[in-house]
Amino acid sequence: MIFKAYLRLATVLVHSAVFVMAGGAYAEAPSIRIGAPLPLTGPLSPEGTKLKQGYDLWVQEVNAAGGISVGTDKRRVELVYYDYESNTPKAVQLAEKLVNDDKVDFMFAPFGSGSTKAASSVAEKYGIPMIASTASSVEVYDQGYKNLFGVFTANDTLTEPIAELVSKKFQNIKKVAILARNDLYPLALAQDFSKSAIKRGLEVVVFEKYAIGALDHASALTQMRAARPDWIIATGYVNDLILIRKQMADISLRAPLITMINGPAYKEFIDAVGPLSENVTSAAWWHPTAKYKGDDVFKSAENYTKLFIAKYSSDPDFTTAGGSLIGVVLQMAIEKAGTVDRAKVREVLASSKFETFFGPIAFSSVGQATSYTPPIFQIRGQKSFVVHPPEIASGELQLK
Repeated sequence: MIFKAYLRLATVLVHSAVFVMAGGAYAEAPSIRIGAPLPLTGPLSPEGTKLKQGYDLWVQEVNAAGGISVGTDKRRVELVYYDYESNTPKAVQLAEKLVNDDKVDFMFAPFGSGSTKAASSVAEKYGIPMIASTASSVEVYDQGYKNLFGVFTANDTLTEPIAELVSKKFQNIKKVAILARNDLYPLALAQDFSKSAIKRGLEVVVFEKYAIGALDHASALTQMRAARPDWIIATGYVNDLILIRKQMADISLRAPLITMINGPAYKEFIDAVGPLSENVTSAAWWHPTAKYKGDDVFKSAENYTKLFIAKYSSDPDFTTAGGSLIGVVLQMAIEKAGTVDRAKVREVLASSKFETFFGPIAFSSVGQATSYTPPIFQIRGQKSFVVHPPEIASGELQLK
């Protein structure tokens, strides 16, 4: 019996086409198979769909160029997708299936810190390099694993610059209220926000958690309103933050500064809340206005954005770009190693710096990227403007 969670949603390419060249037939080098468990249904499906878009754009470009260079061969890429339905245990089960049944060569991690941490045990067990596009919490990398590599810098690379910017620019911001999804990444991010605020003499007057799948935030938001905060911070995924922002308006919860991560990085957030997005601040690991140039198949952030718009008729965001990035990094590592031998590719990942359209990527001793500065941005007129770092900023942080 084939269960829904085990349905292969997409594979691209045929393993072994036969070509005729120089008067004789030969078998094309086998494709490089990459396992890609994603939450394509369930609450995290918006994020899962974005990652798939990023993966597919990378596959399109690399295969259009003939594939990945492995020594003297060109080998095309085949992604094997499964839907784990936003359920972490299923993500782990499907990672096992990808290794044992689908015989993948490498693995892309599931979405988010929690599922990545769980599934990384499978990659470690079989010695398969797993590259994560959306796992920023340091708790993911505390297992002593050698095969997990994450392209997002740690959460405090978001919270520290925001808190520093706020404390220096706005002396009247004194009290902070925080609402966090009770899930590995959003909760860890909220805790880092609390540390960053307290470090600068701000008072955290409320710190509340909400359950995964919560639809009613009235109790926590009412408590926040009573505390009269100057700065409201909410962490979670896009559907969570759309709901929270609307319910804040329903009870007239306001503050001079509102920060929400990661929902405002997506156009879906702005479209859903409309004028309520005005002046909301956020941060992400990449922004379409980035000016990075790379040695990868995309060549630059500008060209990546053009290609993404041509394929999907919308701007890319940090999640779609992160999806393409892990393909780029794996490709560059394979080409540098000159082989698909997993141990040798792992060594290249661990010891190299990759110049990419996303920015420079190099990994710490525990496998997390440490090599670039994520942008901070603010929404104005239902468009986002980068306010930090200065080299790509298009405006200054404002209060309501």
